[in-house]
Formats: sequence, structure tokens, C-alpha cells
Amino acid sequence: MPFKTDSLAFRLIAGAALWSAIALIAGGLLLSTIFRNSVERSFDSRLEVLLDSLIATTDVGPDGQLKRSRDLSESRFDFAYSGWYWQIWPTANRPALRSRSLFDESLDINVAQNVARDARSIKTFDMSGPEAQNLRVLERRVMLPGYDVPVSFAVAGDKAEMQNEIQSFNNWTIVALGAMGGGIIIAMLIQVRFGLQPLDRVRRELAAIRSGRATKLEGSFPVEIEPLAQELNSLLDGNREVLERARMHVGNLAHALKTPLSVLTNEAHGHKDGFGETVTRSAAQMREQIDHHLARARMAASANVLGVSTPVGQVLSRLTRALERIYADRGIEIELHCPDEVSFRGEAQDLEEVTGNLLDNACKWANSAVRVTVVAAGPNAKGRPSFHLVVEDDGPGLPEEARQTALQRGKRLDESKPGSGLGLSIVTEIADLYGGALTLANSDMGGLKASLLLPSTAD
Repeated sequence: MPFKTDSLAFRLIAGAALWSAIALIAGGLLLSTIFRNSVERSFDSRLEVLLDSLIATTDVGPDGQLKRSRDLSESRFDFAYSGWYWQIWPTANRPALRSRSLFDESLDINVAQNVARDARSIKTFDMSGPEAQNLRVLERRVMLPGYDVPVSFAVAGDKAEMQNEIQSFNNWTIVALGAMGGGIIIAMLIQVRFGLQPLDRVRRELAAIRSGRATKLEGSFPVEIEPLAQELNSLLDGNREVLERARMHVGNLAHALKTPLSVLTNEAHGHKDGFGETVTRSAAQMREQIDHHLARARMAASANVLGVSTPVGQVLSRLTRALERIYADRGIEIELHCPDEVSFRGEAQDLEEVTGNLLDNACKWANSAVRVTVVAAGPNAKGRPSFHLVVEDDGPGLPEEARQTALQRGKRLDESKPGSGLGLSIVTEIADLYGGALTLANSDMGGLKASLLLPSTAD
């Protein structure tokens, strides 16, 4: 079942995929934000521990100068421009202490003049450090015992470490959510395929009914589809009943009219004057019209009924054998080429009517041979699968200007041949009712080539 943009499958999958994508993107952004906040808090906590250690390991010497009692546990403070720095800066114009990693640089904490301090008097801010490093800085002012001015303690860490960790998490999150989204799409494809299988089965069953391979929807369906299947079967049954009633009423009407016409004809035969001839002629015309429209009504009904199929090969084989016996005195041979699988989507009587007229007409005009060929064709005027029935003979043929006349009702081009002139017109009418067409052309056998397009039961 192909996915088209206007199909239910496409709408279900597209809608689910859209909402899944929105949910996954929103979830990914939420996870990224939570992780970023967690990493930043952890990074700030680590800097805060280092800041407390820096303050705790700083004393005032006997000479009143600041001194360090021991080094911090972070070894990167000892490598030049490592991105990890500390600085002790008295607010008065006195010597400052710096980590070895600062080398000949210093941290300009004045960039954070407008940053508010928290409950522990700590400022947290970002700044550009040596070699354009993006630093996270924690700074606190403390009054040391024995020192007469406040001292600014600052610890800085390179944010690249934090950003790399966040970026790595984001990359893995994208991969994981992408894989999850792909899995969801695959699961939805399977679910939609499985869920819509009953509808596809209904389609196949209806195609079988239309082609004549079935008369109603068979088997059980899900509870959501079962009412639809029952209604379709009821509609098919009702359609058949309406057609049968219509045929019965048309037949009854024809029978009811034929009896009075027969009475009128018999009475008119008793009158040898002009009145009797007029009545006889008018009654014959009325009978002919009744027969014609009765046949049209029957053909119109059978052309639209569902579930009717007729094997073409069987009908043609039966007709060719009968016609070869009829024209045995003239030595007419009929060559038949018809695939076994071709079936006519209509009633056998209509197929016999059109093929019988074409074959009989070909045998009348043929010198010695008639060829019948059945080949598959494209969709007919009603969009149904169809086939070509081609009947050719080796007779004198028919001039192009006379072909349209030959298709008209009651027109006979040669009175020397038996017939009523109705054969080809009947074929044309039946073909038109079934959405087909009859065309006449020259045959490579030398005579006339009649090509009839009729609906088939091919899928």
C-alpha cells in the first residue's frame, strides 16, 4: 500500500512524526538545560572549595606581609597559562600574590564592579583571561587577622572544560534522541501498516467483486471495519435486487405490449386495404422498437452490475466451432488467438452478442479465412482494465468512406448478403454501454479489420 500525500497512512505517520519530533526536540532542550545548570553548579562549587582553601592557607607573616602556608591541591595552578589561576590582592597599595600559572599576568577583577555579592560576599562572573581564555571567576573580600585592610581572594577556572563536557553531552543526546526518533518512525510505519491492513483487504475484496471474482466481502473484519463491510454487502445485495426487479419489470412490460401488438397485427392481416398495411407496418416498427429498447435496458443493467465475469476464450471457441460448421460449404477457416486468463467484465450473453455479430459478419464477407485475436489494452473510457478483440478477414474489405455508414442502425451496404443491417450497430451500442468502442480499418489479410475494446477483469 503506497504512501501518498493524501492517504490516511501518510497523515497518521506525518502527524505522529511531527508531534514526536516536537516532543523529542523539547525533551532534548530540557535535558541540555538541566545538564548545563548541573555542570555549572558543580563547576562553581569546585571553584568555591578552591577559594575557601586559598583563604584558609593564607596567613599574615611577622613582617605584616601576606604569605602562603601551603599549595592548593590543584596542580594546574603551577602551569603557565593553564586556565586555572588564583590571585590575592590587598585593597591597599601593597604586594599581591598570584599563582604560577598567571606568570606575568594578573586578573583584572575590576570588570565585576557592578556584580552583586551573594550571602557569603562572593562575586561570581565571567571574564577574558590570558590568551583570550574564557574564565569563570569567584572573588571574595576577607579581613585577615593581623592585617589592617581587606584582602581580595580570587579563583578562576577555564570554562572550556565545562563547555566541552556540555557539548559532549549534547552530542550524545542528539545521537540518542535521533536514534529514538528513527525507532519511533519505524514503529509507527509498522503500526500504521498493520493497523490499515483491514482497509487494504477491503480494497482488494472490492476489486475482486468489481472484476467478477467475488460477489461480496468475505471473512471477518475488526469491529471498526465490520459495520462498513456489512453495509457494503447490503448495498451490493440491494443493487442486485434492484437490477433484477428492473429486468423483471422491463420484461413484463415488453410481454404486456407484445400481446396487444400481436392481436393488432393479426387483425390487420384481415384487412387487405391501405389501413391494414399501415397498421401492420406500424405494429412491426413498434415491435422492433420494443425489442431494441428491451435489449438496451438489459445491457445497461448488466454493464453496471458488480461481480459478473465471463471467460473470453470459452465464448470464442464455442462461436468459432459453430460458425465453421455453418459456413463449411464455403470452406471458411477461423484462426483463434486468445490467452486463457482474459475475462470479460460483463455477462456472457452480451459478449456472445458482440462477438457473434463480428464473426458472422467476417465469415459472410471472407473468401476463405478469418482471424480472431485477443490482446490486453489500457484503461477504457470508464477507467477500467480492458482488452482488444480484433476480427479480420481476407474478403474485399470496406472503403473508408463507407465505414461510418456501416455502423449506423439498419444500414446495409450490400443487399445481396443476408442480414438486417443491425449487427454492427448493436456491437457499437453494447461496446458504448461497457465504456468500449468499435473501430474499423484495413486488415493485412486484405479485408476488413474490426477492433472492439471491452472491459476485462484484470486487476
